[in-house]
Amino acid sequence: MVYRIFVEKKEGLRHEADHLKEDIISFLQIGNLEDLRLLNRYDVENITEELFSTSVSTVFSEPQLDETCENFSDDTATAIFATEYLPGQFDQRADSAAQCIQIISKGERPTVRTAKVYALYGNLSSDEIEKIKKYVINPVEAREASLNKPETLATDYD
Repeated sequence: MVYRIFVEKKEGLRHEADHLKEDIISFLQIGNLEDLRLLNRYDVENITEELFSTSVSTVFSEPQLDETCENFSDDTATAIFATEYLPGQFDQRADSAAQCIQIISKGERPTVRTAKVYALYGNLSSDEIEKIKKYVINPVEAREASLNKPETLATDYD
């Protein structure tokens, strides 16, 4: 079973999202962007529900700094999209999380996949949204990720 958790910095600590918003407004000249939220998404497989629950507050987040939720949706957002590393690219965040969970469990290393979720707010056109996606997704190392939860994290290659 695949478990999923979304992690976002608490209000006042969202420096990465604030800087990205300012970059988009100043560099891309998209003044209609009113707000931007940035979340880290973790998908984990080969782990028990109890270990996953423990890992939420010890591996994936810092309770004093972060807010977590199992399902993320925001009807007020103009656009929501996610980015993930391409297959074969090293994902430091996923690897570190898997190592930490293995240390906690003293067992097998679970499969962990991460993605960054962007929620954009404001009166944005589809062209402006595409400009923002092009700005934040480096096609050499990343791609747009599905927002749907997968059945499994196992990858079958031809």
